[in-house]
Amino acid sequence: MKSSSENTAPSLNVPRTLVIMAKAPRPGAVKTRLTTNLSAEAVTGFYCCLLEDTLALARSLKLKVGDVEVAIMCPESDANALARLAGNQASIVAQKGEGLAAGLTSVFAHFAEGHQRRTIAFNSDSPHLPASILESAFEKLATRDVVVGPTYDGGYYLVGAKAAHPTLFDGDGMGTKSALEILLERARALQLSVGFTDPFYDIDVEDDLTRLAAELRLAPARAPRTAAWLKEWGEAVAKLRTGTHDL
Repeated sequence: MKSSSENTAPSLNVPRTLVIMAKAPRPGAVKTRLTTNLSAEAVTGFYCCLLEDTLALARSLKLKVGDVEVAIMCPESDANALARLAGNQASIVAQKGEGLAAGLTSVFAHFAEGHQRRTIAFNSDSPHLPASILESAFEKLATRDVVVGPTYDGGYYLVGAKAAHPTLFDGDGMGTKSALEILLERARALQLSVGFTDPFYDIDVEDDLTRLAAELRLAPARAPRTAAWLKEWGEAVAKLRTGTHDL
C-alpha cells in the first residue's frame, strides 16, 4: 500500500457520490451507548440533530465542488422515515441484508459497481467533520483503490472506493476496536491500494459527546442543530464530563 503522504492527482470532474450511513431516529435504536446516563428520548433527539447537520455538511460539499450526489444508505425498514426526514436533501437507498457490513457492501454495489464512481460512505454522526476531509477522500481515490478515515479507537469513520469489492466487509469486526485492522487486512488480501484521510472521532460514548460539546461551544456554526441540542442539555452533558451521572 502506498503512503497517504504521497501526492494525489487532481480531480477531473469525475462523478462522485457521498453516502451517509444512517438509521431512522427511534428511541433505543440509535446511539445506545449514550443512554446509560441520558434518556433514550434525549439521545434520539441528539441523533436527529447529528443527522440533519451531517446532511447539511454533505450538501455544502455538493455546492462547493459541484458534481457530488448525496445519498443515505439505511436498513429497508427505515427508508420511509429517513425519506421524510431528508426531504429533497438526499436520495434514500435501502441496503441489502442486515448490519453495517451489509450496508457498506450495498453502498459500493449500488453506486460504484460498473460505474467507476468515486464513492465515499461516512457516519451519520459526523457534522463536526471538516469538509476538507471529504474533499481529500475523493481526491485520494484518483490514485488509490480504497480510502479510509481512521478513528482514534481503532475503527473508521469513512471508507471510499471507486469499484465494488464484495468481500471487503465480510465477517466480524464491525464496530470493534479491531475494525480498521481487519479492513486493512482484507484490502491487502485483495491487493487493493489504500489511502488515508486524517484520523478523527465519531460520537459513540460519553467522552466523545463531551469533546464535541467543547468544540461546538467555540464554533456552533459547524453544526448548529447539534450545538443547540448541546446547549439545551448543557447541564446533563456537564455532569457526564465531571462524572456526576445522577440524571
